[in-house]
Amino acid sequence: MERRGFLKGFAGACALTAIAVPTISLAEQKKLKSPNEMDFKKALDIITGGKGAKDSQKVNLIVPEIAENGAVVPVKVSVDAPMEKDNYVKSIHVLATKNANARCADVFLTPYNGKAYFATRIKLGGTQEVVAVAELGDGTFVKAHKSVKVTIGGCG
Repeated sequence: MERRGFLKGFAGACALTAIAVPTISLAEQKKLKSPNEMDFKKALDIITGGKGAKDSQKVNLIVPEIAENGAVVPVKVSVDAPMEKDNYVKSIHVLATKNANARCADVFLTPYNGKAYFATRIKLGGTQEVVAVAELGDGTFVKAHKSVKVTIGGCG
Protein backbone atom coordinates (compact mmCIF):
# COMPACT_ATOMS: atom_id res chain seq x y z
CA MET A 1 0.00 0.00 0.00
CA GLU A 2 2.75 2.48 0.89
CA ARG A 3 4.64 1.48 -2.23
CA ARG A 4 1.70 2.30 -4.52
CA GLY A 5 1.22 5.64 -2.85
CA PHE A 6 4.87 6.47 -3.34
CA LEU A 7 4.83 5.46 -7.01
CA LYS A 8 1.66 7.51 -7.69
CA GLY A 9 3.19 10.55 -6.03
CA PHE A 10 6.47 10.10 -7.88
CA ALA A 11 4.70 9.74 -11.26
CA GLY A 12 2.64 12.84 -10.54
CA ALA A 13 5.74 14.86 -9.62
CA CYS A 14 7.50 13.74 -12.82
CA ALA A 15 4.52 14.73 -14.94
CA LEU A 16 4.27 18.12 -13.24
CA THR A 17 7.99 18.72 -13.71
CA ALA A 18 7.80 17.84 -17.42
CA ILE A 19 4.96 20.32 -17.95
CA ALA A 20 6.47 23.07 -15.83
CA VAL A 21 9.89 23.07 -17.54
CA PRO A 22 10.01 26.03 -19.92
CA THR A 23 10.56 25.08 -23.53
CA ILE A 24 12.99 26.97 -25.75
CA SER A 25 12.16 27.37 -29.40
CA LEU A 26 14.65 26.36 -32.07
CA ALA A 27 15.17 30.02 -33.04
CA GLU A 28 16.02 30.90 -29.42
CA GLN A 29 18.41 27.95 -29.19
CA LYS A 30 20.36 29.25 -32.20
CA LYS A 31 20.77 32.63 -30.47
CA LEU A 32 22.38 31.00 -27.44
CA LYS A 33 26.14 30.90 -27.72
CA SER A 34 28.12 27.97 -26.49
CA PRO A 35 31.10 28.81 -24.26
CA ASN A 36 33.20 27.02 -26.88
CA GLU A 37 32.11 29.26 -29.76
CA MET A 38 35.01 31.31 -31.05
CA ASP A 39 35.36 32.83 -34.50
CA PHE A 40 38.58 32.62 -36.51
CA LYS A 41 39.80 36.16 -35.84
CA LYS A 42 39.31 35.88 -32.09
CA ALA A 43 41.02 32.47 -31.98
CA LEU A 44 44.00 33.77 -33.96
CA ASP A 45 44.29 36.81 -31.66
CA ILE A 46 44.25 34.58 -28.57
CA ILE A 47 46.87 32.20 -29.96
CA THR A 48 49.23 34.94 -31.18
CA GLY A 49 48.58 37.43 -28.40
CA GLY A 50 47.32 39.92 -30.99
CA LYS A 51 50.56 39.77 -33.03
CA GLY A 52 49.03 37.94 -35.98
CA ALA A 53 50.82 35.37 -38.13
CA LYS A 54 52.66 35.73 -41.43
CA ASP A 55 52.27 33.34 -44.36
CA SER A 56 55.37 31.18 -44.62
CA GLN A 57 56.77 28.39 -46.77
CA LYS A 58 58.13 26.84 -43.55
CA VAL A 59 54.68 25.52 -42.66
CA ASN A 60 53.59 22.53 -44.72
CA LEU A 61 49.83 21.90 -44.41
CA ILE A 62 48.43 18.77 -46.04
CA VAL A 63 44.63 18.53 -46.31
CA PRO A 64 42.45 17.06 -49.06
CA GLU A 65 41.07 19.49 -51.64
CA ILE A 66 37.74 17.67 -51.42
CA ALA A 67 36.60 16.01 -48.20
CA GLU A 68 33.85 13.44 -48.67
CA ASN A 69 32.79 13.70 -45.02
CA GLY A 70 33.18 16.91 -43.01
CA ALA A 71 33.15 15.00 -39.74
CA VAL A 72 36.56 13.36 -40.34
CA VAL A 73 38.92 15.49 -42.43
CA PRO A 74 42.56 14.32 -42.24
CA VAL A 75 45.15 17.03 -41.55
CA LYS A 76 48.94 16.79 -41.46
CA VAL A 77 51.15 19.70 -40.44
CA SER A 78 54.92 19.92 -40.43
CA VAL A 79 57.17 22.91 -39.84
CA ASP A 80 60.61 23.19 -41.41
CA ALA A 81 62.49 24.58 -38.44
CA PRO A 82 65.23 23.34 -36.12
CA MET A 83 64.29 21.54 -32.92
CA GLU A 84 67.26 22.61 -30.82
CA LYS A 85 67.39 23.45 -27.13
CA ASP A 86 67.04 27.22 -27.56
CA ASN A 87 65.47 27.32 -31.02
CA TYR A 88 62.46 25.10 -31.64
CA VAL A 89 58.82 25.13 -32.71
CA LYS A 90 56.83 25.71 -29.51
CA SER A 91 53.33 24.93 -30.78
CA ILE A 92 51.21 24.14 -33.81
CA HIS A 93 47.52 25.08 -34.02
CA VAL A 94 44.93 24.05 -36.61
CA LEU A 95 42.03 26.44 -37.20
CA ALA A 96 38.95 26.37 -39.43
CA THR A 97 37.75 29.74 -40.71
CA LYS A 98 33.98 29.08 -40.68
CA ASN A 99 33.39 26.61 -37.82
CA ALA A 100 31.47 27.87 -34.77
CA ASN A 101 34.62 27.03 -32.80
CA ALA A 102 37.55 27.85 -35.04
CA ARG A 103 40.10 25.95 -32.90
CA CYS A 104 40.35 22.38 -34.15
CA ALA A 105 43.64 21.14 -32.69
CA ASP A 106 46.52 22.44 -30.58
CA VAL A 107 49.86 20.67 -30.11
CA PHE A 108 52.62 21.90 -27.80
CA LEU A 109 56.16 20.76 -28.54
CA THR A 110 59.58 20.59 -26.90
CA PRO A 111 63.02 20.09 -28.46
CA TYR A 112 62.73 16.43 -27.45
CA ASN A 113 60.04 15.92 -30.08
CA GLY A 114 62.83 15.94 -32.66
CA LYS A 115 60.53 17.06 -35.46
CA ALA A 116 57.72 19.62 -35.64
CA TYR A 117 55.04 17.36 -37.13
CA PHE A 118 51.63 15.98 -36.26
CA ALA A 119 48.59 14.47 -37.92
CA THR A 120 44.96 14.43 -36.81
CA ARG A 121 41.38 14.50 -38.07
CA ILE A 122 39.17 17.54 -37.69
CA LYS A 123 35.51 18.41 -38.17
CA LEU A 124 34.50 20.99 -40.76
CA GLY A 125 31.01 22.48 -40.93
CA GLY A 126 31.23 23.02 -44.67
CA THR A 127 33.55 24.25 -47.39
CA GLN A 128 36.14 26.57 -45.82
CA GLU A 129 39.82 27.30 -45.28
CA VAL A 130 41.95 25.30 -42.87
CA VAL A 131 44.81 27.28 -41.32
CA ALA A 132 47.90 25.92 -39.55
CA VAL A 133 49.66 28.37 -37.23
CA ALA A 134 53.07 27.62 -35.70
CA GLU A 135 54.82 29.49 -32.90
CA LEU A 136 58.56 29.60 -33.40
CA GLY A 137 61.21 29.81 -30.68
CA ASP A 138 61.75 33.54 -31.20
CA GLY A 139 58.09 34.28 -30.44
CA THR A 140 56.99 34.85 -34.03
CA PHE A 141 54.05 33.11 -35.64
CA VAL A 142 53.93 31.67 -39.15
CA LYS A 143 51.01 30.09 -40.97
CA ALA A 144 49.79 28.26 -44.03
CA HIS A 145 46.24 27.84 -45.30
CA LYS A 146 44.37 25.69 -47.79
CA SER A 147 40.77 25.50 -48.91
CA VAL A 148 38.79 22.29 -48.33
CA LYS A 149 35.55 21.57 -50.16
CA VAL A 150 33.22 19.48 -47.98
CA THR A 151 30.75 17.43 -50.02
CA ILE A 152 28.75 15.58 -47.34
CA GLY A 153 27.59 16.64 -43.91
CA GLY A 154 30.05 18.30 -41.69
CA CYS A 155 29.22 19.86 -38.38
CA GLY A 156 29.56 23.35 -37.03
